Amino acid sequence: MVNSSEWEVHPKMKEWILRTQKRCMGYVAIVVDDYDRAIEYYTEKLGFTVVEDTPQAGKRWVVVTPNPEGDCNLLLARASNDRQEVFIGNQCGGRVFLFLHTDDFWRDYGAMKTAGVHFCEEPRQEEYGTVVVFEDLYGNRWDLYQNKW
Repeated sequence: MVNSSEWEVHPKMKEWILRTQKRCMGYVAIVVDDYDRAIEYYTEKLGFTVVEDTPQAGKRWVVVTPNPEGDCNLLLARASNDRQEVFIGNQCGGRVFLFLHTDDFWRDYGAMKTAGVHFCEEPRQEEYGTVVVFEDLYGNRWDLYQNKW
């Protein structure tokens, strides 16, 4: 058996491997105060789906997603100490933290508005597409956007 550390890969093969690897962001953690309250908000207000809710020692592994067939998921991580609690709702210092891409801006904007999502501004057209900033139940700022292309 050959030890993988002994393998010598031709530079062109290494380049090909790196180009063809499927890599993606699997989870983005967001600090929450209560699992059930967060699940309710993300599913009822934003239309996300619960992918997993697994009990663990002293916590739960809770994953929600806007698209069950997509690669990126939101991990709802309950704050476990005072230091973490400070960051609930302010994970990015007041800047937009997350970007929710849609294929139909006006459909999703209307549904979210009807569901009671707090929008910080009116929708606007930018070079790249249509966008509006909203805040989740904790005050984290998000962009809802649809690309022009």
